[in-house]
Amino acid sequence: MTTPTKLSTTPVVDETVRLLTEHYVFPETAEQLAGLLRERLAEGAYDVDDAAELARLVTADLQSVNGDRHLRLKHHATPVPPKEGAATLAAIRRDFDTSLGGAPRVQLLDGGVAVLELAPMLFPLEWAAEPLGAALTLVSRAPALIIDLRSNRGGDPDTVAFVCSHLLDERTHLNTMHWRGGDRVEQSWSQPHVPGPRFGGSKPLYVLTSAGTFSAAEELAYDLQQLGRAEVVGETTRGGAHPCQGWTVHPHLEVTVPLARAVNPVSGTNWEGVGVRPDVPCAAAESLDRAHALALARLTD
Repeated sequence: MTTPTKLSTTPVVDETVRLLTEHYVFPETAEQLAGLLRERLAEGAYDVDDAAELARLVTADLQSVNGDRHLRLKHHATPVPPKEGAATLAAIRRDFDTSLGGAPRVQLLDGGVAVLELAPMLFPLEWAAEPLGAALTLVSRAPALIIDLRSNRGGDPDTVAFVCSHLLDERTHLNTMHWRGGDRVEQSWSQPHVPGPRFGGSKPLYVLTSAGTFSAAEELAYDLQQLGRAEVVGETTRGGAHPCQGWTVHPHLEVTVPLARAVNPVSGTNWEGVGVRPDVPCAAAESLDRAHALALARLTD
């Protein structure tokens, strides 16, 4: 009987510290966290034989200072490729191929109210433009629309802008990303043209959220809410506003580090740590019925 090989935790933690200090959008916090991880390593806190357990322990420490949910050591059950970002990309490609491109449900409710579920992610726009464009074209004729983000865990800011472009009448400033160091700033705008008819910027629009709605899905809800374009119905979201990149540091482990912070042009801030707070708070399971009732009431005014 062979004895399992002990997990070599020191190289994993050392590389996590390096990536954290080189890339994290908040350098002072990075230094503080790097010191914590080194201290915990020296104490033997990471002396475990299981990669999943190491991921749990390190992630808890990474999120202990400012609660950044994008900052983590992520475990993958199957071996992941070493190329930067490849681990996450491979996982989300599998989800894309099994979710109709991120638009798994289009439904017509009583009164002509349409429901479009976007899940489990807002996939990279080069993949998702065709299926999302088709779904958004299909619902464009409805007198009112409910977008269901309750099971959406994030994705691509460009895809957020693409969806918003179908729900607004003109080119609109949505968000600004401030990258580490302050020298690089990128604005996100809705597109002046879309490949098909728009739902537009005047008909009733509702966005459903849950406590699990995260990251880019939160941006979609927040952007539309801050613009006064949609009512958010459901639960306060998880609160992750920092776009991140992933690096493989072990065959089953990936470090994800936020590289920038979002600033909304209306609120001057973002949803980091606090989540998107609904206009109509209710349990996520009840939110579809609540939004449907609100839409019917608007349509019969």
